Amino acid sequence: MTAHAELQWGRTHIAYSVTRSARKKTLAIRVEPDGSVHIVAPPAVADERIASLVRKKAAWIVERQRRVADVPPKPTPREFVSGETFLYLGRQHRLRVRAGADPGVKLVAGYLEATVPRGVADEARRALVRSLLEDWYRAHAVERLPERLAEWSAKLGVQPKALLIREPQKRWGSCDAAGNIRLNWRIIQAPRKLVDYVVAHELAHLAHDDHGRAFWALLGRVMPDYEERREALRKAGGGMVW
Repeated sequence: MTAHAELQWGRTHIAYSVTRSARKKTLAIRVEPDGSVHIVAPPAVADERIASLVRKKAAWIVERQRRVADVPPKPTPREFVSGETFLYLGRQHRLRVRAGADPGVKLVAGYLEATVPRGVADEARRALVRSLLEDWYRAHAVERLPERLAEWSAKLGVQPKALLIREPQKRWGSCDAAGNIRLNWRIIQAPRKLVDYVVAHELAHLAHDDHGRAFWALLGRVMPDYEERREALRKAGGGMVW
């Protein structure tokens, strides 16, 4: 049987589940890929001792949850056919695939309209639609993300060397030692608040290259609700990776 509990660590609420196991001799704590916290404990261990462990490990738990939130989830299967929905700046748009002479994607009356040549076999057509969608999203990321970078650079008082739009498999963004900011083009699917979280997060690394207290303090000064944004990104991420 699994019980659920919660404690507060600073401004952060840590919810966790507890499973009792007679085969377990010591307490074990883990943070799951979805960010949830799970404790396995011997039957005789008191709830107070479990809570004490969670409080002792709170910094580690929160850091693990932050890492989970900042990593794109595994891709969700898509067919790339009419009727599917795709996000753009937080809004859902239904895909409409049509035959025509000028291949490409346009946003038309709330639809993402993908035009493909006539006579293309189903499998090849789906691959082409995916490619066209990626090109469309990349182009819009190149167009829209620099303005977000400029605004948050000014707020943080930092100056990146360059903005590079890429497709890392395990990150929404990164900052290298040379001062280059790399952003995953997929983030352009998210609402602007979540785009801004990723942008500000990476820019803050220009001042602090680790995830220590100084880093989070700097981010918190310009974005007090960064924890809520990070959690929202974790929940929304599954719809943006395909």
